[in-house]
Amino acid sequence: MNPAQRQKILMVAAVAIAVVWLGDRLVVTPLTKAWKERSARILDLRKKVTQGSALLERESIIRKRWSGMETNTVSEELSIAESRVLKSFDRWSKDSDLNILSIKPQWRRNADDYMTLECRVDAFGDLGKIVRFLYEVEQASLALKVDSFEISPRDNTGKQLTLGLQVSALRLQTQEP
Repeated sequence: MNPAQRQKILMVAAVAIAVVWLGDRLVVTPLTKAWKERSARILDLRKKVTQGSALLERESIIRKRWSGMETNTVSEELSIAESRVLKSFDRWSKDSDLNILSIKPQWRRNADDYMTLECRVDAFGDLGKIVRFLYEVEQASLALKVDSFEISPRDNTGKQLTLGLQVSALRLQTQEP
């Protein structure tokens, strides 16, 4: 093979490689990227449609639960609401025979349409009394949420325990037309 032919073949090969490289950079890579993004978007949309369908199927249950929450929120009047929550703690402690050391209520404005009454309750008793008290709190008709609780021993034998409980009571603002 003479050098001119070899040079011509090498030139054609170099141009072909450059065309393939440019084709990959300008056509194949962007198309592959767009395809992957489109596939991810389709997967995300399918997931949202599935979640939406599940919500529509559970609409009546969710509305019933929301209605119950609206009904069981604490009063519009702050002092009445606080009194109701504190009286409930008193009733639950008597029902469970748990000794309450302190209750520290504090109002928090979370948004324009609702507030929460956060209460820190410190109490003591044996494990049965604490369990009964927590059961009473959870079964309450009030819109309460147990945020946290900790149980620690009060004596060396572990028969007397201390309960630290953080709960939030919901207060919805009524919307005026």
